[in-house]
Amino acid sequence: MTALRDRMVDAMVLRGFAARTQMSYVAAVRGLARYTHQAPDTLSADEVQGYLLHLIRDKKLAYASVNQASCACRFLFREVLGRHDPAFDIPMAKVPKHLPRVLSRGEVYRLLEAAPNLRARTLLKITYAAGLRVSEVCDLKVSDIESAPDRMCLKVRDGKGGKDRYTLLSPCLLEALREYWRAARPKEWLFPNSSGDGPISINCAQRWYGAARDAAGLGKEGGIHSLRHAFATHLLESGVDLPTLQRLLGHGHISTTMRYLHLAQSHLTATVSPLDLLKPTLH
Repeated sequence: MTALRDRMVDAMVLRGFAARTQMSYVAAVRGLARYTHQAPDTLSADEVQGYLLHLIRDKKLAYASVNQASCACRFLFREVLGRHDPAFDIPMAKVPKHLPRVLSRGEVYRLLEAAPNLRARTLLKITYAAGLRVSEVCDLKVSDIESAPDRMCLKVRDGKGGKDRYTLLSPCLLEALREYWRAARPKEWLFPNSSGDGPISINCAQRWYGAARDAAGLGKEGGIHSLRHAFATHLLESGVDLPTLQRLLGHGHISTTMRYLHLAQSHLTATVSPLDLLKPTLH
């Protein structure tokens, strides 16, 4: 499917898709071809749906992951191959909305202290302190740290949707980064891979988080994204307003940020039940 892949990549480039989106879409279509043993442009809607069912039933993928494959197939057939027939249906699953577990401040402290080494601890600290996605923290460069007193921020390059943004660089985090730099002396990438020619992998960062979580006795639930949830929730509880939090997190829509209102404990405990507002009525 080399020629078809090139057409698909060209179409995504023309539309400004982020590099990671391009990679995930191509991987999904490659998986479709491997499963069906056919060229994707020869498949029927039933065959595409059979592949999606295979991801759910056999691969046990989460609906969010299956929906990403659905989006890739929709893009291929509609935008690249021009199949706009309503009968050629590629469904999207309704993803269950579960509230994530939010680590308390004490749990975050225990997790950071339980990190297997200084490098892992620094990566986890910056993830929490700046509210970064795992892909964003892995891709950080030394030059992204702007530590001048009148700046004090981190530059996030090519975040979700291909957007750059600035986020927090606290004095405490800067001190931790300087300690790490004195020990590791990173050159270009803040957390380079073993060969030094690129950033560490997302899987490596996830393993570091898992090791620290297990050592801290926090159970098996949640991955490194839990630190981003904790960042957002703890800031809300400390009084940071939603628009500011939206900018720090890099959300395109305020509605995405508003979900953290459900997680902020202070918003729950400060809300009065209507039962407590009832007053005795004179008869």
